[in-house]
Amino acid sequence: MKSQELRSKFLSFFESKQHQIVPSAPMVMKNDPTLLFTNAGMNQFKEYFLGNANPKHTRLTDSQKCLRVSGKHNDLEEVGKDTYHHTMFEMLGNWSIGDYFKDEAIAWAWEFFVDILKIDKDNLYVTIFEGDKNDGLEKDQEAYDLWKRHISEDRILLGNKKDNFWEMGDQGPCGPASEIHIDIRSDEEKAKVSGKDLVNEDHPQVVEVWNLVFMQYNRMANGSLKDLPAKHIDTGMGFERLAMVMQGKQSNYDTDVFMPIIKEIETITNSVYGPSEEVDIAIRVIADHLRAVSFAIADGQLPSNNGAGYVIRRILRRAIRYGFTFLNIKEPFIYKLVNVLSDQMGEAFPELKKQSQLCENVIKEEENSFMKTLEQGLSLLEQMIESTKGQEMSGKKAFELYDTFGFPIDLTALILEEKGMSLNHKEFEVELQKQKDRSRSAAEASTEDWVVLREDDVEEFIGYDHLETDVKITKYRKVKSKKDGELFQLVFNLTPFYPEGGGQIGDKGYLEESNGNVVHIIDTKKENNLIIHLTKNLPQNIEGVFKAIVNEDLRNKAAANHTATHLLHQALRRILGDHVEQKGSLVHDQYLRFDFAHFGKVTEDELKEIEKFVNARIYEQINLDERRNVPFDDAIKEGATALFGEKYGDTVRMIQFGESVELCGGTHVSNTSDIWHFKILSESAVASGIRRIEAITRDAAKDYFTEKTQQFDAIKKLLNNAKDPEKSVKDLQAENNKLKKQIDQLLSEKAGNIKGDLKAKIKEVNGIHFLAEKVDLDANAIKDVAFQLGGEVENLFLVLASDQKGKALMSCYISKDLVKEKELNAGQIIRDLGKYIQGGGGGQPFFATAGGKNPEGIAQALAEAEKYMTS
Repeated sequence: MKSQELRSKFLSFFESKQHQIVPSAPMVMKNDPTLLFTNAGMNQFKEYFLGNANPKHTRLTDSQKCLRVSGKHNDLEEVGKDTYHHTMFEMLGNWSIGDYFKDEAIAWAWEFFVDILKIDKDNLYVTIFEGDKNDGLEKDQEAYDLWKRHISEDRILLGNKKDNFWEMGDQGPCGPASEIHIDIRSDEEKAKVSGKDLVNEDHPQVVEVWNLVFMQYNRMANGSLKDLPAKHIDTGMGFERLAMVMQGKQSNYDTDVFMPIIKEIETITNSVYGPSEEVDIAIRVIADHLRAVSFAIADGQLPSNNGAGYVIRRILRRAIRYGFTFLNIKEPFIYKLVNVLSDQMGEAFPELKKQSQLCENVIKEEENSFMKTLEQGLSLLEQMIESTKGQEMSGKKAFELYDTFGFPIDLTALILEEKGMSLNHKEFEVELQKQKDRSRSAAEASTEDWVVLREDDVEEFIGYDHLETDVKITKYRKVKSKKDGELFQLVFNLTPFYPEGGGQIGDKGYLEESNGNVVHIIDTKKENNLIIHLTKNLPQNIEGVFKAIVNEDLRNKAAANHTATHLLHQALRRILGDHVEQKGSLVHDQYLRFDFAHFGKVTEDELKEIEKFVNARIYEQINLDERRNVPFDDAIKEGATALFGEKYGDTVRMIQFGESVELCGGTHVSNTSDIWHFKILSESAVASGIRRIEAITRDAAKDYFTEKTQQFDAIKKLLNNAKDPEKSVKDLQAENNKLKKQIDQLLSEKAGNIKGDLKAKIKEVNGIHFLAEKVDLDANAIKDVAFQLGGEVENLFLVLASDQKGKALMSCYISKDLVKEKELNAGQIIRDLGKYIQGGGGGQPFFATAGGKNPEGIAQALAEAEKYMTS
């Protein structure tokens, strides 16, 4: 059965059980501060399980893109080494939000496997939760009894808390789980060892395929369990593993999910999958990581040096390194695989087809960049090897190479092994653990349970229409972190505060108590559909009524910048072309940042046109046309732009300023004239095919022009209030160039005179013409003199030094014949002499330079130079 048919059968089956098919959420999490990536099918439904929102449908099903490479679920180092772990994988799932429970979940899972897919029940095993004394939980007898209806009791196995009790995190919804495992070994192997003995033992052919979670408890901050108000079902089935079963394969990678990619890797790298374990692992790593990186980029996450971007960069670099080391590929090639992936999965995930060119561009640029890093690392490693005494390299040195330059540690170990050396792995692990401890300490945080003051199902946001209102606190909790210290998170019954989202920062403001006391709200965020207000302290009367007041000035500035991003987007598409797509934004009260897809640098003339276009819309004084709760499909038909990587609900908010129409939840000005003026500060590259514009509006633009005017007045004053300052500056530049030429001529004449004096001082030592002298010349003049003398004097060994503005300069010239005959090396000599001037340098064997901060050491350095004549 083809994988596409398998995915379709699953969704159709649950659709027949009155489940609503929903699209996969983006793999990159945008509105959940607790997660970088979607790592389970239930992530997009967390707000329902937590009771923070009511679902439109209580039965749901989908195939969710997941990524597990960080935190609790981290499979990265296993990927490629075995045949069933992946970074990016699809999770087929069905959910019940307070609807059906264990009976239906178990019955339908069995029906789908045995009746629909015709899987032999004699190859199946199930596990149920055995209970846990610490949590006061008994064996899940209910699940056991339900399974007895479908499968023999000797195939119902008990599982411990690790395997059969699922938790969202340290706190939150959780419950016992029942796993379905399948044994796909040969009959001969099954006769030797029973499958029941291999369940949850990491056997590659006895694997867990489906996990049914019976979500019925809430884990509190103190570790205790409380019953949830409603019971839920959350299931997850590994699509790639199911394809392996249905296609009669022994490895996920042998299925049609991966084989097209593997065949293309074989073609591009001239390698063969099968004969060599090393090559096989490398090919599996590349095939898997290609999927993870491509889907992440398609969902809006570019590789970078921090956060989610760092994880994506790390995955891609792991793939590059395996190709470099085991397939002997020294140039970019992974980007060439994107088309195969897009053709294969683009139907189920259209975002992949739409963003395939971007994926290619970004991956190719990352490959080029990391190849340079590998080159640099190899050179540095060679230097470390040369300076290593004995046959073992320090783990500290290797860690420096790994941490500072991103050079893979296993590549370091491999190169050392080829040279008959070893690496002190223990030392390396100590340094790595220190780094992890530092990171963990910096990110350390604790969150207490919510203190519920009053029940309120819906926290209404009224911030589009009001900037202040009377509110009550419905619940609050204390959070502590190394970074922010102790803070409180408050939830109101309604709020005018806009929470961070859609690129826009959260509102600030304050709560005013009836006694006049003020509690400052330092930020506003959204988590699992709750608008959370952050404060450093609690109100005195926590159960009182407060006036919630948004900082109007900051809100208006942010609104102006947000509207400007819409007008900028319109301008870019009009001036650069319809290919332009928004790839990210940051809307601050001080400035705006806008990332967009474009194939090259935006020219100065184009930037002027873009500025002119946006400002024309501002001066037209266009009123805001805002429409709320518009059906998504209707909005798209009306020409609204849906932004890159965002997940939209059934109804959306449309923001229109003239011909600019976008789906947006942010705050905006009521008329474009409120923006005052739009000024671009910079345009730069973010990644291949991605550009970034930073700009300002309103007060920031006014301050910018005020500062420029002051600078202009200061320059005019320096130019004696010239009527034409531009002409005066050009005249000064011309005069300066003329004077520079005169100075260069004088320096050249001075160097010529000094050269004659130096030539007269050269003495012969052991058949070598030698001179070490201090001169009053700059670095370029010293080089000129040295090469002129070298052309006139045979067998010359020359060291010249100079004190220029408190810094020491030194150059060493050695005739090329001397370099060969006497095995002298100017680069090594200048490094040795550089110690006396507290500096360093290097160069070629016949000419090298050094710089230092201690001119007083020049005399000693020159005295030491003569020792090379007698050594």
